[in-house]
Amino acid sequence: MMEFIFVPLVVWICVSGVYGLFELYARRKERLALIEKMGEKVDNSLLGGGFNVLNLSFKSFSSLKIGCLLMGLGLGLLVGLLISAILYSNNFYSGMDNWRIDRYSEVAYGASVLLFGGVGLLISFLVENKLNRKEG
Repeated sequence: MMEFIFVPLVVWICVSGVYGLFELYARRKERLALIEKMGEKVDNSLLGGGFNVLNLSFKSFSSLKIGCLLMGLGLGLLVGLLISAILYSNNFYSGMDNWRIDRYSEVAYGASVLLFGGVGLLISFLVENKLNRKEG
């Protein structure tokens, strides 16, 4: 029933894996260059005076993003199931062949998963912005 999602899912996994590998090497080079530049400009008297160059504060909200995305996908699957069940119980599918019934169910699942997954990411973005404003 959900064959339509396997091909984009496999492509997304492959592309994100290759992207992650390239990003890993690029970030490593950036960090090394940043450390070299910082080493040239740092004066030893500054380090003794309570100034710590390595005190970089940033927060990663990746767990928030992943959590909101997964909650949105789960909610989307649930809404897709409810839409299919409601349409089936109201005899919307009467007189249709199995091919059309499967297609309507796939569209209900796919659209609701994409919609609620996007809403989950939007919610995580808004929460992240709100938390950043409180600190800054």
